[in-house]
Amino acid sequence: MDRTVIGLTVGFALVALLGVFVLPDWLMSQILIAFSRALAVLGLLVLWRTGLISFGHALYFGLGAYTVAMLGKDLGITEVLITLPAAGLVAALVGFALGFIIRKYREIFFAMLNLAFSMVLFGILVKTEALGSTDGFSVEQPTLFGIGTDDSTTKLTALFLGICVIGWLAAIFVHRYLRSILGNLTTAVRDNEIRVEYLGYSVAEAIHGKYVMSAALAGLAGGFMALALGQVDPESMVNWTVSGELVFVTVLAGPGSVAAPFIGSLVFELLRTYAFELVPYAWQLIVGGTLLAVIFFLPGGLWSVISKLGGRSRPSDPPANREEAGR
Repeated sequence: MDRTVIGLTVGFALVALLGVFVLPDWLMSQILIAFSRALAVLGLLVLWRTGLISFGHALYFGLGAYTVAMLGKDLGITEVLITLPAAGLVAALVGFALGFIIRKYREIFFAMLNLAFSMVLFGILVKTEALGSTDGFSVEQPTLFGIGTDDSTTKLTALFLGICVIGWLAAIFVHRYLRSILGNLTTAVRDNEIRVEYLGYSVAEAIHGKYVMSAALAGLAGGFMALALGQVDPESMVNWTVSGELVFVTVLAGPGSVAAPFIGSLVFELLRTYAFELVPYAWQLIVGGTLLAVIFFLPGGLWSVISKLGGRSRPSDPPANREEAGR
């Protein structure tokens, strides 16, 4: 059986059991937020392996968050089996439409075009009083099969188990996708687009498909974040700083495995929390210094350290192929 699938299954099951029986509420909350963000980073990992970096995926993150919040506020729909898929679907549809434009661009133009679209949505939300303007609005109490609860611990546990299940499914899906023919086009497009065209594949359509996938994952991540925080507002869901955090975690985690976004996102969340607690007015220095250290000394991200400790990485392998080497 696939070692990555086994590792993901054991890892997520262990985290879920620890959350239910051992971990305190504050740490469960940190993991919930971290794993929610990791879903979006999982999509950015696919783009990164294609040689593309997006500085604007807060657009889809925010669309997912506002979709969940508006379904509850305007239509009274709080069922998570409806709101969360809707969050991913809305983000995927917008990603599909914008993908026809974005797939034509590469490098810094690709990154900044995404940022431009996200700032358009930010501006719209800030100026729309019906959506709470800069203050945002609260998310209605979520329900599962029509059952809700006012007990904060029960709600947190349910969301925690939910993100563990969805995170596991998303990681398995992306892992299987990267092993498919379309997935193998990821590194091929990055290395030489002309050769891919000679092989009979459309580079534009390949990038478009990966972009829609990353948008859907970011929308789902935003939906979970909205449920976790119980509040949506432009600053914390759509602003450029949200996109920056997603890119930060992508670099911190590294592209070596689909498990890396979840580990990197958890490390980022704990790093930010403790840095803020130690130096409330200069915590950004610690976070920025960490990013510099990763770029200089760990270009393969945290996953490269895990791979070396496990003896699964060969130095000659490019980062994108290290997951293959580990099977």
